[in-house]
Amino acid sequence: MTRLTRAAAAALLACSLALPAGVATAAAPDPSAVSATQRARAAVLPAPTGPHAIGSTVLPLVDRSRTDPWVPTADGRALMVTLHYPAARPGDGRPAPYAPRESARLHAEQLWPGVSGDVLARTRTHSATDARPAPGRRPLVLLSPGFSVSRWTLTHLAEDLASRGYVVASVDHAYESYGMGLPDGRTLTCVACTALDGGGVHPGVVTTTRAADMRYVLDRLTGPKPVWRYSGLIDKSRIGMAGHSIGGASAATAMVADRRIDAGINMDGAFWEDLPAEGLNGRPFMLLGTHDTTHLPGGTDTTWDRTWAALDGWKRWVTVAGSDHGTFCDAPVLAGHFGLPQPELPVDRAVAVTRTYVAAFFDQHLRGRDRPILDGPTPANPEVHFQHR
Repeated sequence: MTRLTRAAAAALLACSLALPAGVATAAAPDPSAVSATQRARAAVLPAPTGPHAIGSTVLPLVDRSRTDPWVPTADGRALMVTLHYPAARPGDGRPAPYAPRESARLHAEQLWPGVSGDVLARTRTHSATDARPAPGRRPLVLLSPGFSVSRWTLTHLAEDLASRGYVVASVDHAYESYGMGLPDGRTLTCVACTALDGGGVHPGVVTTTRAADMRYVLDRLTGPKPVWRYSGLIDKSRIGMAGHSIGGASAATAMVADRRIDAGINMDGAFWEDLPAEGLNGRPFMLLGTHDTTHLPGGTDTTWDRTWAALDGWKRWVTVAGSDHGTFCDAPVLAGHFGLPQPELPVDRAVAVTRTYVAAFFDQHLRGRDRPILDGPTPANPEVHFQHR
C-alpha cells in the first residue's frame, strides 16, 4: 500500500487518533443528575440481541518472529486476545470480567476524569468465562480498537455478535493503549502515543503493524497448531474484520496483507495508507461513521473519498446523524452511566445502530444471508444515511 504524505498525515491525525469519550459534542450534564451512589455502582453493558448464550476466554499471545516497533528490546510482539463465542447454555461458568483493574484505572485517568478505575473494571458483561461452546461451525470476526484504548472498549459489540452465532476475537496491540494487562501482572502502557505525538512516527506504522498482528492471530487460531482448544468451532473460510478509529483503518490494511480476511468495516477511522491499484480484489467493505463535516463526502477526512473510489467490490458508505467518534464503541454506555458529556444520539440508539449494521454486513458477506437494511434508508433507523447511492 502507498503511504500518505507527511502533510496529509498531520492534517488527519486528530481525527483518526481521537479518544472515544473525549469528543462528545453535547454540553456537560448537570452534575446533580448523576449521584455519587450511581458513580460508585458498576455499569451494565446492554443485553445482547441474539439467541445464544455467550462464552468468553482470554488468550495471551507473543509473536517472537517480529520485533515490536515501539519497544525493540521486548521479547517479541505481545498481544492479548479476548474470544467471545456462542455458549452451549446460559449460566455455564462464572461471569466474565470487563477489564483488568490496572488497565481500567489508566484508561479512566486519561479518558474519564472522576470515574473510578475500580468501578469501571467491574462493568457487568453478559459472558461466562470458559463456558462450553455451542456446537457448529462459526464465522470469525476480528476486532481492533481505537488508538490508545483497549480491546474491552468494543465488548458490547463483541458480545452481540457472539450471541448471533459468531466467534469474535478482540485484540489488544502491545504498547498502543493506556494499559494492556499481561498474565504475569505487568501492564504495558502507551509507548506509541509518545512516538506518534512527538516522535515523528507516521501513523501508518500502526496500521501495518496491526495487519501483521491480525495475521499472527489468524495463524494461531486457524493454523495447524491452534492455541485455542475449541478452534474447530471456527470456519476459516468465513473471516471478517472490523475496527474503531485507527482499528478500522487497520481492517483495510489487513485485508490487503491477508487474503484470508473476506470482508471489512471501518468505524469512523481515517485511512493512513492508500489502497493498491487492485483495491481489495473484489472483497466487500463498509464505511460506518459520523454524519458531519468529517465523514460526509467531501469532508475534512479526504481519505474516505479516496478510499471509496479505490474500493472495487460491494461497498457502502453509511453515516449516523447525531453521532460522534466514540459512538461506535462502549463509550456511550459508559459515559451515560457516569453522567459524562454525550452527543445528540441517545445511548440506546448508538448501541442499536452499531450492532444492527455491523451484524447485517457480516451476515450478508460471511453467511450469505440477504440483509435489505444495507440497501438504503429505513423508517426504523432514521439516523442512518447512505452516501453515494
